[in-house]
Amino acid sequence: MPSKGNTKSKRFLVRYTNCLLLRDHQLIRENLWSRDGIIINPEKIFFDERSVADICIDCQGCIISPGFIDVQINGGFGVDFSLDTANVEAGLQTVSKGLLCHGVTSFCPTIITSSSKQYKQILTRVQKTEGSENGAGILGLHLEGPFISKEKKGAHPEGLIAEFRRGFQDVLDMYGSLNNVAILTLAPELEQAPDVIRELSRRGVRVAVGHSVASLAQGEAAFDAGAKFITHLFNAMLPFHHRDPHLVGLLATDHEVYYGVIADGKHTHAAALRIAYRVNPKGLVLVTDAVPGLGLPPGPYTIGTQDVEIKDDKAVIAGTDTLCGSIASMDFCVKHFHASTGCSLVEALEAATETPAKMLGITQRKGTLGFDSDADFVLLDKDLNLLATFIGGACVWEKHENVTITTYADDD
Repeated sequence: MPSKGNTKSKRFLVRYTNCLLLRDHQLIRENLWSRDGIIINPEKIFFDERSVADICIDCQGCIISPGFIDVQINGGFGVDFSLDTANVEAGLQTVSKGLLCHGVTSFCPTIITSSSKQYKQILTRVQKTEGSENGAGILGLHLEGPFISKEKKGAHPEGLIAEFRRGFQDVLDMYGSLNNVAILTLAPELEQAPDVIRELSRRGVRVAVGHSVASLAQGEAAFDAGAKFITHLFNAMLPFHHRDPHLVGLLATDHEVYYGVIADGKHTHAAALRIAYRVNPKGLVLVTDAVPGLGLPPGPYTIGTQDVEIKDDKAVIAGTDTLCGSIASMDFCVKHFHASTGCSLVEALEAATETPAKMLGITQRKGTLGFDSDADFVLLDKDLNLLATFIGGACVWEKHENVTITTYADDD
């Protein structure tokens, strides 16, 4: 295998053989070719260039899947994106690097309800970046709040929750620039929310609905205005009711609906996972909603201004049993989702790859193994255990135990 972190390997023509590729919604036995950090069409190599690979990697029957994409992660490895405003760049670097061993090649750092001053301090210092040996790429921020419901605030500080009094002007006043924002979660029942959603959508920001007491009608109005996503389905929203299904009912409407699910075994019962998957399998997006305690032992942590405690394999607001984010990694969520729902390996992997990329509108570069897309992918065994992570064609992490992948010069 190309040495870990060796970006020079990007210049080589590399052939990955003896593998199962996740491509076109199926696992197919086919070689993968990459060069200069891009997945390429081998027909051009054979017929136009008449080239052979500089390096051939025997994957020993492994699955090659696109790299995982996490569109909701609050921090990890001791870093709190909403609190560590003095060390934003260092915190992002720590998390970006830490995510590689969990197969995440791109993510959206998530900021929960904060003050306008905090938002502006953070937004000016978080740039969209490509991944590398230094860590996963940043697709843009996910702003979760402060335009949410106080009744469904979860771990968000109530005193900082805001409303739309002047419509979109409140958005600009709160955040300042939206240049590096990918997703914004709001409560669709707020006055003027549809107008705000329309303007955010016009500016290229994906609008998510969540932390809400909205009726189904209010949810449909939000999607009519351009909303695309439901933030952590079932959590921080009114439950399904047969006379008003609320936001959960959006799964069965005619709208194109994507929805996040925290498949950590704590936030969402296995039966609820199965229900969501069977009603709307094409829109399901796995998210971790991870907090700073991800990757660390039990103890006290934070999320924004809230004190958090990690105990019994879950994150709760200190002194309570109220869940506030997760400590599950994305590779765990993929495996748990597969085991809980009985979905196929393809469906489990696409829920962490192609579907979030579709929601963000970036499938031309991310989330698939299509030709001309970025060579960001992971190697897994048939039990979905992660073996290696590649970004831009370079191996940036590999598990040393029981890995039988071999590299040799191609002499075909």
